Amino acid sequence: MDMMNLLLIPLAIGLLALLFIPLLFRTVVSTNDVHIVQSTKETVSYGKGQETGNSYYAWPSWFPIIGIKTIVLPVSVFDIKLTDYAAYDKDRLPFMIDIIGFFRINNSNEAAERIDSFDALQEQLKGILQGAIRSILASSEISGILEGRAEFGQKFTQEVEAQLREWGVVPVKNIELMDIRDMNGSKVIADIMAMKKSEVESKSRMEIARNMQNAETAEIEAKQTVQLRDQEAKQLVNVRTAEQEQATFVAREKAAQNVADEKRITTEKSMEIQRVNDVRAAEIKKEVEVVNAEQMKQVSIVEAEGTKQQTVLIAEGTLEATKREAEGIQVVGNAKADAEKAMQMAPVFAQIELAKEIGANDGYQKYLVTIRTVEKDEKVGVEQASALKEAEIKIIANSGNAVSGLNNVMDVFTTTNGGTQLGAAVEAFAATEIGGKIMSQLTGNGKVA
Repeated sequence: MDMMNLLLIPLAIGLLALLFIPLLFRTVVSTNDVHIVQSTKETVSYGKGQETGNSYYAWPSWFPIIGIKTIVLPVSVFDIKLTDYAAYDKDRLPFMIDIIGFFRINNSNEAAERIDSFDALQEQLKGILQGAIRSILASSEISGILEGRAEFGQKFTQEVEAQLREWGVVPVKNIELMDIRDMNGSKVIADIMAMKKSEVESKSRMEIARNMQNAETAEIEAKQTVQLRDQEAKQLVNVRTAEQEQATFVAREKAAQNVADEKRITTEKSMEIQRVNDVRAAEIKKEVEVVNAEQMKQVSIVEAEGTKQQTVLIAEGTLEATKREAEGIQVVGNAKADAEKAMQMAPVFAQIELAKEIGANDGYQKYLVTIRTVEKDEKVGVEQASALKEAEIKIIANSGNAVSGLNNVMDVFTTTNGGTQLGAAVEAFAATEIGGKIMSQLTGNGKVA
């Protein structure tokens, strides 16, 4: 039993060693690095973004078969600086420069094939950078180098870019020419700077003088402009004042003229109104005279007609015995009427004008006819009543009113209508028994003659 334990103890220790020893050599690559592992068979890169992963077992190189060699390279951007680097231009003028370049490892396997450490890679890249700078600066003048730093930085980058690919490295940005200055004991750049400074001072003084001249000229021109503007303003004020006075005078004259015109128009309108009033008054007066004349004429006609009717009644009343006398009176009445008519011919033209005016006014015509009719009826009625009173004739009117009855009885005294009707009435009366007796007593034979 003791022998078995003695055999198991070494075995257990061996198993534990096999489990824990690999853990001691397990290596995890940091984020900013890449590890290039060189074994007896192959070269493999480990790190972030690598297909093989970012961990491996770093067996010492003295281990047989599994022993490896490791090169650690950064995957982040790194810089290479050249400080106080001596250089020459194409005229062999010496100067010193400071250069800085930024790079990163693009192909870690290619880089591992050429170097055994990152420090060695930096030294090799620095040598490449120095060679490119010497070849480019040696073909240029120092004045051009001073003026074109950015241009030369781009040239440096283009020159080293092809060579850097062979080391698996690429530039991140253009190489920068940070500073350029004289070597100890040299004053080339200082002289160039002094010359540039004097040139700048000369240009500055010339520019200052030119600016002062322009300023003085501008000041003189400004004063002239101000004076001219002042004179123009005064002239403009005088012109505006004269124009205003002229406009005021013209406005006053126009106002006075307008007042005179308005006064003349008012006077003319007043005269026109007065003329119209006078014409209208004359027309009214003329119309009144015409109406009065017409009334007088109608009165004369009515009077003549009344006299005529009265004469006719008297003449027919006395029958045949006074017929000749009545005719003579009628002739006298006609002669009198003609005489009166001749007397009234004077205002004929006025009456004709009035008749024309009246003829164009139907309402006024009806008014005049109505007035004349009423006046005529009044006069005729009065005359009829007077005639009947003197003739002692009684009228019995069976019609609707006394006027119509009176008008009908007047037909008794007319030869055309009244005489015919009277004869017919007498014959009808004689045809009756009583009328025949009366008529026979009157005529003596009982027949109507």
